[in-house]
Amino acid sequence: MLKNVSVMPLMISLALSQWSYAVEANDWPTFRGAARTAVAPDTNLLTEWPQDGPELLWEGKGAGRGYSSLAISGGKIFTMGDELSTASDAEEYLVCFDQATGKQLWTLKTGDPWKSGKSDWQSSRSTPTVDGDRVYALTAFGKLICANTDGKQIWQKDLKAEFGGEKADSWGYSESVLIDGDRLICTPGGEENTMVALNKMTGDKIWSTSRSGDIGAGHASIVISEVSGVKVYVNTTGSGALGVRASDGKLLWSYEIDKTTAVIPTPIVRDDLVFFAAGYGRGGALLKQVANGDNVTVEEVYPLQRKLANKHGGIVLVGDYLFGDSDDQGIPFCANFMTGEEVWKTRGKGKNSASVVAADGHLYIRYSDGTLTLAKASPDGLDETSSFQIPGSGDRPSWSHPVILDGKLYLREGDSVLCYSIKQ
Repeated sequence: MLKNVSVMPLMISLALSQWSYAVEANDWPTFRGAARTAVAPDTNLLTEWPQDGPELLWEGKGAGRGYSSLAISGGKIFTMGDELSTASDAEEYLVCFDQATGKQLWTLKTGDPWKSGKSDWQSSRSTPTVDGDRVYALTAFGKLICANTDGKQIWQKDLKAEFGGEKADSWGYSESVLIDGDRLICTPGGEENTMVALNKMTGDKIWSTSRSGDIGAGHASIVISEVSGVKVYVNTTGSGALGVRASDGKLLWSYEIDKTTAVIPTPIVRDDLVFFAAGYGRGGALLKQVANGDNVTVEEVYPLQRKLANKHGGIVLVGDYLFGDSDDQGIPFCANFMTGEEVWKTRGKGKNSASVVAADGHLYIRYSDGTLTLAKASPDGLDETSSFQIPGSGDRPSWSHPVILDGKLYLREGDSVLCYSIKQ
């Protein structure tokens, strides 16, 4: 079902200038980076690794169990986990490490660990968001915590109790909240407050968006788009994609899909285009946003294409091509962004689901079995030039998304945070 909307261009290559995070050039302050593209601006990186992988600079301990990725800002690394090797209990914590050495600097208890479902599904899954001297963390239970970057809690909200938030699946919240100017934007889900804007300093509600029939939050994080001067917050829930006017929270457009097991990947925005995907055989679709005054509508460029389905490893856009895993099969694909046409689809060196980050014309593909490979981001085929086994992998799925920043590759593998040098 299509409803109407409006938005102005966000060029992925220039996206950093469009975002209002208080970030430095060498920051990766939230999930998938400052512009949430999972494409790092680094250049002059290694095009081949030694047999055992690039040089390991340090390994930090005390991240605990979990699949949260890493947020890096101001010389500090932030993540979430439970059963920390450095804690005396099994509770969940927001954890901070020194970026230069990997030394654990502090921990802040966030509450009970997430124990729902199979053991592989348990533990933290949201990546913190850093803004200046504050860090924001969302637990799987929907508790939103604001703390300073020295580990002292400032305020807290409950997305379920205070906003009637609902999840479309039973796996808990994993969104990384968006900071835009003086506001924090997040997605409680459900019809009552599908998306909300809060004062980032106090947590007070500024506006909320109601989407009729919304079945609950998914796992994606909000991205910013602009169309003819209208800023739009784009996200997906269990009901599909939606666009919300940033100024007042008006629902501009809604592109609804049939219910599926879970909707997880973060959307991709380029100019007036929105690509979003869902796994479990659902697929990926491309929408064009069309301005009409201060409103925006959407038109299909192409509807859901099953061959573009992606469960939770995410998809990256490099040039004119999409790269990601086929659902969670460990079979990377390349597709034409504008047409959805599959260019290639090839089994990789690792097994099961694969998360992807891109930099300097290459893909860094992290498979669920702990295999990390380096491949050219090319429509000519999958060329995994190098690979290594991530230390400590194998006990649980290797699901945490990689980070590339300032010539270094950062990985979170269970209780460890690892930093590798990948600069030539």
